[in-house]
Amino acid sequence: MEMEKLSRLSHLLVTVFLSVFSSFMVIPAITDVTMTALCPGKDECSLAIYLSGFQQAMIGFGTLVMMPVIGNLSDQYGRKALLTLPLTLSIVPLAILAYSRTTNFFYAYFVFRTLIAMVCEGSVNCLALAYVADIISEGQRGSAFGILSGICSAAFVSGTLVTRFISTTATFQVATLVSMLAAVYMRVFLKESVRINDHSLSQPIINKEDPDFNNVDQNDDDQDDQAKKISSSLYKKIPSLSDLTCLIKSSTTFSQAAVVAFFNSLAEGGMQASTLYFLKARFHFNKDQFADLMLISGFAATVSQLLFMPLLTPIIGEKKLLSIGLFVGCTNMFLYSMSWSAWVPYALSLSSVFVFFAIPALRSIASKLVGSNEQGKVQGCISGISSFANIISPLIFSPLTALFLSDKAPFNFPGFSILGIGLATMIAFIQSLLIRDNSSTSNSQNQYSMVA
Repeated sequence: MEMEKLSRLSHLLVTVFLSVFSSFMVIPAITDVTMTALCPGKDECSLAIYLSGFQQAMIGFGTLVMMPVIGNLSDQYGRKALLTLPLTLSIVPLAILAYSRTTNFFYAYFVFRTLIAMVCEGSVNCLALAYVADIISEGQRGSAFGILSGICSAAFVSGTLVTRFISTTATFQVATLVSMLAAVYMRVFLKESVRINDHSLSQPIINKEDPDFNNVDQNDDDQDDQAKKISSSLYKKIPSLSDLTCLIKSSTTFSQAAVVAFFNSLAEGGMQASTLYFLKARFHFNKDQFADLMLISGFAATVSQLLFMPLLTPIIGEKKLLSIGLFVGCTNMFLYSMSWSAWVPYALSLSSVFVFFAIPALRSIASKLVGSNEQGKVQGCISGISSFANIISPLIFSPLTALFLSDKAPFNFPGFSILGIGLATMIAFIQSLLIRDNSSTSNSQNQYSMVA
């Protein structure tokens, strides 16, 4: 990849690093904070599991609606303008727990975190991918996506390492400061990647020079008709559900990628809802052990995406990398569900170096199906599908986890919910085998364009 292009991405990579650092460094601590606030002194808490599942479902519902909208608006008004929203709002919930982690403040955090994440969850990643696609050519895009994911993994490792050696109070204080720094850095240094030919960034969404606006009779007494015309001007660039459905149906490859994204996200959502509580109940893990486990996983992801992906993508292609990642992922989950000792999760985390091929490869496959002016739509659509899976996932896996970790389990299998996660990943793997290598699709990108 040319150094000139990498230099153009440097400020984006720094912004993403800071944002991911602040977001992920609180994960090892949040399980203990939740358990202490809701069920002090216990290693198993059904209320915490159900509440986390409810939050995950609500966030999934919000992002299902918002991700395609944010992606499409970024095509019109720029990546930088839209990045400002999530980077700014994400400061609020971190600041609440930085101040206090008592039960009342935890519930305040829970409410703000849920509402803000319904709008902003995943949008930094979605917009960053679109930004990369704006700059990097198709032939190098898979490697570039791998580098971006590697930077996220490096931030994950760095944040988790810091958490391992500081107190819970300091964890949330540092996360708040870094989150603020990410927002300021982005606004000062990041350059816009989208060519705005109609000065969209400096004009309001309702443009008075817009033909639809000019067609409105300012002396017309029919206010309802006037409001409809203005409303049409406001929303005409926001994709409807039928637009997204048309985009999915327009390409067999994209529809297959959408199915893979759904089941892979279903599994990832299940891991988010189940794994930490499983480890807490099964092996009595605490913040430090969670941090150790995440450090191993993050190190494997960094090596995978910064070293292996740029080397392997030109040789074997994104499709095979996607299948390899999903196959290793489902195998790991099957073994995870049968963990017979506390060292098993550590070993599986180290072997996950191959699992992290999947997401960048999937995003790259989808990216190559459309032109540069629709990258926001495509990445937003994939993120929306993933969000839909995140609505369903906690409805399935949170009750299963709570049931099989309790004394009322129908049979003794604490990892039964993780076995279900493995089955979801297996479905994604089987579907990935059906995706065809068809490089010529990118040469006929207009076929897959969304009708404005």
